[in-house]
Amino acid sequence: MQKAIKKVLVSHAEPATENSPYHQLANEFGLDIDFLSFVQIEGVATPEFRKQNINPLDFGAIIFTGKNAIDHFFRICADLRVEMPPDTKYFCVTESTANYLQKYIVIRKRKLFVAPKTTGDLVEFIKKHKNDKYLYPTGESYSSTITQFLETHKIQYKLATVYQTVPSDLTPVREKRYDLVCFFSPIGIEALFKNFPDFKQEDRRIAVFGQDTLKAAEAAGLQIDIIAPQPETPSMTMALEKYLRIAKASLK
Repeated sequence: MQKAIKKVLVSHAEPATENSPYHQLANEFGLDIDFLSFVQIEGVATPEFRKQNINPLDFGAIIFTGKNAIDHFFRICADLRVEMPPDTKYFCVTESTANYLQKYIVIRKRKLFVAPKTTGDLVEFIKKHKNDKYLYPTGESYSSTITQFLETHKIQYKLATVYQTVPSDLTPVREKRYDLVCFFSPIGIEALFKNFPDFKQEDRRIAVFGQDTLKAAEAAGLQIDIIAPQPETPSMTMALEKYLRIAKASLK
């Protein structure tokens, strides 16, 4: 019989609000939860960016899928002394990303396109502006719904690596023993084994969020106990709650 779960490590920053679902779980199930980001963002140095042979002014449309991309794109523009023209079109994957963009530019509604729900919605906007040349600032070169669409429809675009996601130093938890560890990205799995090359799972439970994280965890030889999102548990906290209730009932 597995022992009860008491100490949990969540591999991202602690939520700002005290009423977060994690804190509610801690109160309900008597958990001791630690938060520590397993990854960190490092901006690409401007000299390294230059090696990509990208001039932002060559592109009439910019795709943003997160705040890190926005921050580091405009940091590099400032370093290059480049100011994007007022008629540049911006395509944002969420409303919060679009709102954050106002930190750097004056929003012109006719030049801003925001996906109302999903990335697929953003693709519909791009389809209506398929003759534009797109720049996609991001952290890594990868295939996504957006890049697949751009390639399938032969729309001109280029990925611009403006930041990198790298493993964090996990020294703060080196001496601690957790019953459950939650992962949210393949780089989180990489960080675990980079910091602890001799890591043995033993009786620890492992929770993962996303199919890419699941694949990375399985490739690393980890036994997965909790997988999110699922139709009935779309968030990590909901998946944890379901598992904890079942585990608690089994111990009675």
